[in-house]
Amino acid sequence: MGKDDLKSRVEEPPSLYGHYTYADYLTWKMDEMVELIKGKIFKQAAAPRVNHQRLSLKISTELYSILKGKKCEVFAAPFDVRLPVKSKKHEDIDTVVQPDICVVCDPDKLDELGCVGAPDLIVEILSPGNNRKELQNKYEVYEESGVKEYWVIHPNECTLLIYNLINGKYQASKLFTHGDVVKSDAVEGFQLDLSEIFENIQ
Repeated sequence: MGKDDLKSRVEEPPSLYGHYTYADYLTWKMDEMVELIKGKIFKQAAAPRVNHQRLSLKISTELYSILKGKKCEVFAAPFDVRLPVKSKKHEDIDTVVQPDICVVCDPDKLDELGCVGAPDLIVEILSPGNNRKELQNKYEVYEESGVKEYWVIHPNECTLLIYNLINGKYQASKLFTHGDVVKSDAVEGFQLDLSEIFENIQ
């Protein structure tokens, strides 16, 4: 195989039906953001919408303010979170996600490429076209990898559902909305007044 052939193989978008690892992921040159879940590629449907970005900024700002000077750190997408099963080697990792927001309290999980291992808190803000990915596929890998707390926000409905990891399985909260103040069990001191968070969300 010639040099040009190899270059074209690396830059060619991968098939949606293959099985890939983080080692493959690092070679791709793609204009759109993709995630790997158990080796399968999931593409983002489109750029996040205005309400999505409003919510992401509000929540990230709250977290940054609370965590400033503390061990835990907040990160917003795009930010690679690798969820290893067998080992931390690139070729052994087949799940790489980009949560909208995540909090990592163990500095040993951070490297120059992002996070390797389960964050303590993940917040996903649903967008049209990716609800199934968030609610089914990501739920499974977050539970399996030990993400302590997983928040799912539905901008159009102004609702929040919290999954807490208890004995290795997620237990869902009630559905929160305007008027509720929610607290995190995984991140000390973090709480949200949902009336403020959902203000100006149409």
